[in-house]
Amino acid sequence: MELVQDTRNGEIAALGALLERHRAGMRAVAMSLLGNSPDADDAVQDASLIALRRIGDLRQPDSVGPWLRAVVRNICRTRLRSAPHPVPLADLPGLPDPAGLAGLTAGAGPEQVIDRHAMQDWLWCAIDELSPVLRTTVMLRHFSPRTPSYQEMATLYGVPVGTVRSRLNEARSRLVTAMAATAEAAHPDVRALSRESAEAAAETLAAAEQGRLAELAAERWTADVGYYAGRRRVGGRDFLIRGMADDLEAGVRQRFVSAVAGRDTVIWEMDLVNPPDHPDHCPPAVAWLMSMKGARMHQLRLFHAPRP
Repeated sequence: MELVQDTRNGEIAALGALLERHRAGMRAVAMSLLGNSPDADDAVQDASLIALRRIGDLRQPDSVGPWLRAVVRNICRTRLRSAPHPVPLADLPGLPDPAGLAGLTAGAGPEQVIDRHAMQDWLWCAIDELSPVLRTTVMLRHFSPRTPSYQEMATLYGVPVGTVRSRLNEARSRLVTAMAATAEAAHPDVRALSRESAEAAAETLAAAEQGRLAELAAERWTADVGYYAGRRRVGGRDFLIRGMADDLEAGVRQRFVSAVAGRDTVIWEMDLVNPPDHPDHCPPAVAWLMSMKGARMHQLRLFHAPRP
């Protein structure tokens, strides 16, 4: 289809027309699984962002309709299986593979791989054009493997659930506009940024275990760094260093899982390994949500994954 090719070439208007053409079918799938609820609308919006990011994976343009409906179906089923947690955009589980959808990613040649990475860089460049609040909302919703639910995000920032929903809707709308504005720009390699952040996470954990966290913090955290619970500042640098030391003394270890880095927001995902004699000391995992200032951590919030 011509619209698919135009979308692959970065034409935002073509993507809008493509999604509008298939929106009714996408919403019908969402409503059949989730009912006539805000979650159904969210699923369609999530699928639209996935289409924006992964349209280059589609080998057969005439299968775009079934592909979009499959994306919606997959999002809905994942939500039903693991409610209240939404599907991270960056780690969407494998799509069904009916006739016409086979080989979405398998066997992709160098050109397809380059195109897909270029789309990711373009998307991240657009995300960096959002305001810090909207940028963080999008990153939590779509790029964190252990994404908080709406209620958990509201608690994390000390705002009503409705505010979280409205921020996400505004972020989605502005994201398309930002992508249009940055379509012709050179985009930085976001994978390199996340790799650097992953190295920083490993170095932070190693420094804590070696008793050097204060030294590292002086270099990589701002002088007035704060740990926040909702809107309340709980403590500063000494509080954070002491908290990590207490966990280590109790036999708890953090094991790095992944890093997602934007211009001034970073998310580190960690598994928490409890001591054998106290297996329930900590929840199974934690996400460090960091706001950066001059490439140094300035604010930290922690999201602990719920116990199984």
